[in-house]
Amino acid sequence: MSEHDNNLASDLSVGENQKPNRKEPKQISFRVSESEYEKLRSSAETLNMSVPNFVKKKAHGSRLVAPKFDKETRQSIAKDLSKLGANVNQIAKYCNQHQHENSDYDVLGRKINAVRERLDEIWQNLN
Repeated sequence: MSEHDNNLASDLSVGENQKPNRKEPKQISFRVSESEYEKLRSSAETLNMSVPNFVKKKAHGSRLVAPKFDKETRQSIAKDLSKLGANVNQIAKYCNQHQHENSDYDVLGRKINAVRERLDEIWQNLN
């Protein structure tokens, strides 16, 4: 079979795939004013959703609850928790590497308490 024949064979399968494979085959379109769209966009952004997804959830009667914190605060909390996780991992690694030695448990205790205190601060901010 020549290279030209291979291209023709692959062209036949293109026609079979013209119809997109969607979970929901029906589409609803409607128009809104600029102010209405801005309200929808703002609400969707608050919930970290796209406007179409937000409208669909509302149409289904879903009760959408706004997050307690804005995006920057959520990202800051996630960053703080990630740092605490890294600290805990370092403590665990140290303990595993030095399990057969006389470790400095006072230093480890202070580090664990520091992690615990910072975690308590984050927890208080969440409540």
